[in-house]
Amino acid sequence: MTKQPNILFIMSDDHAAHAMSCYGSRINQTPNIDRIANEGIRYDNCFCTNSICAPSRATILTGIYNHLNGVRTLGDKLDGRQPNFPKLLQASGYQTAIVGKWHLGQGGDNDPTGFDYWNVLPGQGKYFDPNFIENGEKKTYEGYVTDLITDLSLDWLCRRDKEQPFMLMCHHKAPHRPWVPDEKHAHLYDDIDIPEPKTFHDDYANRASAAAAATMRVDRDLKEEDVKGIPPEGLTPAQLKSWNYQRYIKDYLRCIASIDDNVGRLLDYLDQEGIADDTIVVYTSDQGFFLGDHGWYDKRFMYEESLRMPFVVRYPQEIKPGSVQSAMVLNVDFAATFLDYADVPIPESLQGTSLRPLNRGNVPEGWRTSMYYRYWMHLAHHGVYAHYGVRTDRYKLIYYYAEALGSTGAIDDPKPPEWELFDLRRDPHELNNIYADPAYAAIVKDLKDELHRLQHEVQDIGVVEI
Repeated sequence: MTKQPNILFIMSDDHAAHAMSCYGSRINQTPNIDRIANEGIRYDNCFCTNSICAPSRATILTGIYNHLNGVRTLGDKLDGRQPNFPKLLQASGYQTAIVGKWHLGQGGDNDPTGFDYWNVLPGQGKYFDPNFIENGEKKTYEGYVTDLITDLSLDWLCRRDKEQPFMLMCHHKAPHRPWVPDEKHAHLYDDIDIPEPKTFHDDYANRASAAAAATMRVDRDLKEEDVKGIPPEGLTPAQLKSWNYQRYIKDYLRCIASIDDNVGRLLDYLDQEGIADDTIVVYTSDQGFFLGDHGWYDKRFMYEESLRMPFVVRYPQEIKPGSVQSAMVLNVDFAATFLDYADVPIPESLQGTSLRPLNRGNVPEGWRTSMYYRYWMHLAHHGVYAHYGVRTDRYKLIYYYAEALGSTGAIDDPKPPEWELFDLRRDPHELNNIYADPAYAAIVKDLKDELHRLQHEVQDIGVVEI
């Protein structure tokens, strides 16, 4: 049996791929995260199955979709009695730990399970002087949360048994709203304007009504806490929108700069210990985020900026430096991947597939060319309608299904069902809904068939046949 590799899994909260220079960011630089990509592999089509924090985290841990792991919304808690990949690694001799954001409930069966050590933020956590829960005991630490999560991670790494492999999940709170930077980066970008995205002035024409109804617009829905001040008097609506954007995006990027610095600290530790070649390093985020795209902040929608996750992996023993992979992968695949590398049998119950062959540059025959997405939280936050859909390499079909669910969805304010279809090759910014275009009728039919096939494949039986 080959030596089991160490696993360092670093995940931030709401860090969009297009705010990473290894993904071609126009607005910031992330040299330490780039190092993982440059010395390993960058995935260009990694997607989440439900673009919201707790559900994505539950899927990553369990390797199954939200309708099966029980965490469909932010209000759901993860039942720790169910299987997860840390438990399986722990049983095979791994030392396991999680530090930072948990956000899957606390107390009883909702505390982290499968970890020898856990030290997590209660709820969302605070940026400064945060509370933590260390193996069930509440503690308060002085300092900035991103630094503290890294400090605690490094402390555990220093105390580990160096004769056994480890799996550490380092989960940053940043860059989650309200985007509070540390002192070191507080004035980064003071002397420049951050470029506005191409779709900043989207008017939501020719889209389903869900787009115009969403209350996450930069021009009107950011609060004083978000922009850290009151706008100057006399601004035109366009000037106010730009003012809000600059205040929001600069703090968001300042939080990312701190993450990047701390990623560098972890990479330096691996080098100093001489274990970089024996360690799988992952950097990802729980979902994407709108960085002024479509005039929005936040996530939730199945649109590309929200759906897409950054995912870069370094493992010198198997991954060629500078690799790029365009095959479609999902957060549901992560658990199976880690088990594969650890030479632990992958349970049949897992719904993901190991990415190990893709890391080596091989796309197995029959690899997925479509994915299923579902967002449940109808109007719960930011006025986003519940929807599900299918994405292929070229097309995306979205169904806003609220009224069709009726009482089974516990919906007090149903909306008429609507469809959206986007041709991602011709319309990469998803501005032109072509669902009703007769020229696409056959494609609509094929995509609906594929949507139904995927729903049955992943066992999402709580849907209405359409």
